[in-house]
Amino acid sequence: MLQKSGPLRDVRAGDATTLGATYDGEGTNFALFSAYAERVELCLFDASGETEIERITLPEYTNEVWHGYLPGVGPDTLYGYRVHGPYEPEKGHRFNPNKLLLDPYARDLAGEVEWSPAHFGYVLDAEEKDLSFDTRDSAKGMPKCRIMDPKGYDWTNCPKPRIPWERTVFYETHVRGMTQLHPAIPEELRGTFEGLGHRAMVDYIKSLGVTSVELLPIHAFPDDEFLMSRGLSNYWGYNTMAFFALEQRYRGPKGMAGFRDMVRAFHDAGLEVILDVVYNHTAEGNELGPTLSFKGIDNFSYYRTLPDQPRYYINDTGTGNTVNTSHPRVLQMVLDSLRYWATEMQVDGFRFDLGTILGREPDGFDPRGGFFDAVGQDPVLAKVKLVGEPWDIGPGGYQVGSFPPGWAEWDDQYRDTVRDYWKGTEGLLGDFAARVTGSGDIYDQRGRRPWAGVNFVTAHDGFTLNDLVSYNEKHNEANGEDNRDGHSDNRSFNYGVEGPTDDPGIKAVRERQKRNILATLLVSHGTPMVLAGDEFGRTQQGNNNGYCQDNEISWFDWAHMDDDGRALTGFVQKLLAMRAAQPILRRGSFRDGMIVTWLNPGGGEQTPEQWADAGANSIALRLSRDDLGEEGEEVWSDIIIAFNPHDGPVPFRLPERDGARWQAVLDTDAPDSPSRSTAGGEETVELAGRSLVLFA
Repeated sequence: MLQKSGPLRDVRAGDATTLGATYDGEGTNFALFSAYAERVELCLFDASGETEIERITLPEYTNEVWHGYLPGVGPDTLYGYRVHGPYEPEKGHRFNPNKLLLDPYARDLAGEVEWSPAHFGYVLDAEEKDLSFDTRDSAKGMPKCRIMDPKGYDWTNCPKPRIPWERTVFYETHVRGMTQLHPAIPEELRGTFEGLGHRAMVDYIKSLGVTSVELLPIHAFPDDEFLMSRGLSNYWGYNTMAFFALEQRYRGPKGMAGFRDMVRAFHDAGLEVILDVVYNHTAEGNELGPTLSFKGIDNFSYYRTLPDQPRYYINDTGTGNTVNTSHPRVLQMVLDSLRYWATEMQVDGFRFDLGTILGREPDGFDPRGGFFDAVGQDPVLAKVKLVGEPWDIGPGGYQVGSFPPGWAEWDDQYRDTVRDYWKGTEGLLGDFAARVTGSGDIYDQRGRRPWAGVNFVTAHDGFTLNDLVSYNEKHNEANGEDNRDGHSDNRSFNYGVEGPTDDPGIKAVRERQKRNILATLLVSHGTPMVLAGDEFGRTQQGNNNGYCQDNEISWFDWAHMDDDGRALTGFVQKLLAMRAAQPILRRGSFRDGMIVTWLNPGGGEQTPEQWADAGANSIALRLSRDDLGEEGEEVWSDIIIAFNPHDGPVPFRLPERDGARWQAVLDTDAPDSPSRSTAGGEETVELAGRSLVLFA
């Protein structure tokens, strides 16, 4: 039976300063920010989450926070909120107490969103206007928040690896995709955090030589109704509805402890855990979207709305809404969430989806905006890795190179240039030279370092490496959008056949191009990011937008790894071991005394005329520095990396070096036996068509 607060329930004032539901050993304090609410009701549910057993009005309102303390209410109690206030969409207010709302600070959720018309705060009329008030109750189809025991987890003897930036190599992966088909992982752990933290998985990732595992979103998110109607789901997870809660579909038998066990397993192996986080928008969509949490708690505060029509949202994210981090309480929520993951969950850093949104103030992007200033001075967050995706679709949304010192950024200019270069596009030498040497034209400012540029050629969004060299066009038919979704500008090439082929010549050039791209990525200055599965040639069958494909299209097919895949894995391991051992390949500063020289195939320094020659793309990079390494270490002080993107061989003449011979230590045309050497001078070496050779 539903009870109201009264003599049967001891409800105290509680504390307004700690938001969320906080258990102190005797009871729980509830605190919810809402600047425009008129009343807040706390709803308690039975253990099944199906029956609302009590509804209590929070008794106090302090500094725009509604709060109350309930003795005797403790861990595992399920709850939600109903918030009363004006339903005036034309003024930006969408309060509707018929909608059960998630606590923005909920640490755990029970149940999933079960879509129905009751999730929407309005009744859609014939003109598709949402101004009418909907009285249907949404509680039955809503997840419930769960009160957590604050005892936490024992992180004793598990220090963070704290990999220096100049040694960092990101490995972007997906919890379910990487583990769902792995034969060494027990079936009950596949697709879960515990599966990713399994010894077989950790050992494999460690063996590659990467340092930091970057996970696609693991904050709680729903499956979009329109995807479910097609038999699809939100596979990537870029649609957060609770910024403190783990997504339930990735939980194994140990629940939340399974995530922490995974982090511990990676830390024990010396590997960092980086989270891809989505604070730029939420799962509530536009003005016609559902009411799940923020929209019903304080729509006008949590979201950016059009100044002259606050019924509508500013949509700089392309997802329907934009989180208003200019509001101090919303900014506080984002920072509190980040600190929670960095401390209680011990993650090592964050990659911010559409990161420019967080720096967007009412007048546009500002690298000195409130979010950046707050993070920069925060004693916890200033010590973790921070990576921005420096673009969104809003005005002035492309901000590569504009993030503050201390931040790294995804560098799409690196991606596009390297793709085009190895595809054979002409006139790219100057741009290619800048990208390979750390993009100093972008990042050499304000004391930023080469590591500020995160170099990548493939990522979750787009073709895999195998598909980049196997398809001219995207093939997203399985997404149910008539192949209209996903990028069309892929800068890919199939070398004669669209998709898989048995032609040995085409297969050979594709494998060589994979090696060329990976070698370029891992000898370039900057922070490399490898897309998981690229090391063995994973395919998505030409789908470059697998956001909704929680199936064999996106899952890693471990059982069918062939000889080419195993050979490519070995090549990546060799590259990463070389990068780790040789400081000359992982430059830490633009002012380290390194001598950078670009050579033409004739052996001389590249001339202005040669830089301007659009048809002359073959070139060699010489790096020299004498003060590398500690005493007794065998490190290279002088290397030459020769690039030949042409489909035919090109002879190179290397400079003489005090009677010593240049030895090929890496050759993408002969990856197993890079045995060539040259004295330089008049002696030449021939680079095979479409190949890279590193001489030391």
